Amino acid sequence: MNRPTGGGTTAKPPGGPSRPVARQAPDRAARAARAEAFLRGLVSEMRRVTWPSRQEWVSATILTIVLVAVIGLYTYLVDQLFGLLFNAIHPQ
Repeated sequence: MNRPTGGGTTAKPPGGPSRPVARQAPDRAARAARAEAFLRGLVSEMRRVTWPSRQEWVSATILTIVLVAVIGLYTYLVDQLFGLLFNAIHPQ
């Protein structure tokens, strides 16, 4: 590791404290060119995407709904079990 080992002072630039350089806003033509390049790249990438078929989309949706229902049922059953255990330990 390259860590300074000196007495904790750093050299200051000659001529007093340095000031941050003000950034100038890019002109409209440069911004428009960057925006156009971004959109062209975006369209190019979107054409390369392998989109799922309708059957794949429907089966993935059904699987998601079933898994959410199963995890919800599991959570409910564990909650009921812990409720019974806690009531057995500390009856009201």
